[in-house]
Amino acid sequence: MPIDDTDKALADRIAAGDADAFDVLMARHKRPVLNFIYRLTGDASEAEDLALEVFVKAYRALSGGGYQRGQAAVSTWLFQIARNAAVDFLRHRARRPTVPLVELEDESGPAATGRTAAQEVSVQETGTQIAAAVAELPDDQRTALILSAYEDRSQREIAAIMQTTEKSVEGRLARARQFLRQRLAALRA
Repeated sequence: MPIDDTDKALADRIAAGDADAFDVLMARHKRPVLNFIYRLTGDASEAEDLALEVFVKAYRALSGGGYQRGQAAVSTWLFQIARNAAVDFLRHRARRPTVPLVELEDESGPAATGRTAAQEVSVQETGTQIAAAVAELPDDQRTALILSAYEDRSQREIAAIMQTTEKSVEGRLARARQFLRQRLAALRA
């Protein structure tokens, strides 16, 4: 008998006490959840901690019956948990700002990409400017943009994750893109 490994089937198996099913679910969604949290927070180490927290909460809910089969897709539900964790972290950080002691060096460079040193510097500066502009967006616009552009989620999925309407997501994305076009106009020149 083949094992059904769809997310909902995995959720059912976890609820029945199958810990291996959770390993499969976590392996499938860890990278997208981690990337999403990192893009929201801009902090790699905190993103890892928050992602772990997301999966601990998910495991507790799945094994304790906190996730109902009729709810949103499991991946949507995981992104809701991730979004809430990231927003809580950002609120906490806003109340208690800190400055990192050491900035980590990026080990990829010109040799890894085939670019010249000048090209690599230009690409890194452009990336930094884009990241800074995205960080300036209001939380709701930034979340919608990250889910759309980086996580390739549909407006319906984004609406479910953000617990809002598709029309609201459409507006947030339009405002975010307009802001970025204006902010980054100098890069195109």
